[in-house]
Amino acid sequence: MSLDQLNWKILKCLQGNARLSNAEIGRQVGISSPAVSERIKKMEDLGIIQDYHTSVSPFEVGYQLKALITIRAFMGMLKPFLEKVKTFDEVINCYRITGNENIVMEVVLKNQKHLEFFIDQLIVYGETKTQIVLSHVIKHNPVKPLK
Repeated sequence: MSLDQLNWKILKCLQGNARLSNAEIGRQVGISSPAVSERIKKMEDLGIIQDYHTSVSPFEVGYQLKALITIRAFMGMLKPFLEKVKTFDEVINCYRITGNENIVMEVVLKNQKHLEFFIDQLIVYGETKTQIVLSHVIKHNPVKPLK
């Protein structure tokens, strides 16, 4: 399925607010609610729209730190780490990457002691580097059409 301009307008609406009704999206893009529904369903079926979720502020629910932690896995430890990382509640995003490091994780932590404890669990798998997130510069920027 190639995305026409109407589909991109629908995606822009949903990426801005996934709770918009089909009727509201239809008003914004100039088509009927059933037509919006049909296009959204098609994009979901094709995997273009992957999911809908609620974004929760870690700070408002008690976490004091957000950090990016990279790991350069020791020889033979990458596969065990890829299984272990799925069990860490602190990890909110994890990517396998190219370059000197193998993994980058976004984590939320209660405080510095929690960070120390968490890093202690990681160092058996490889060398870690930690950066504390101070603020978001860009957050949930929408995917736009290729030019």
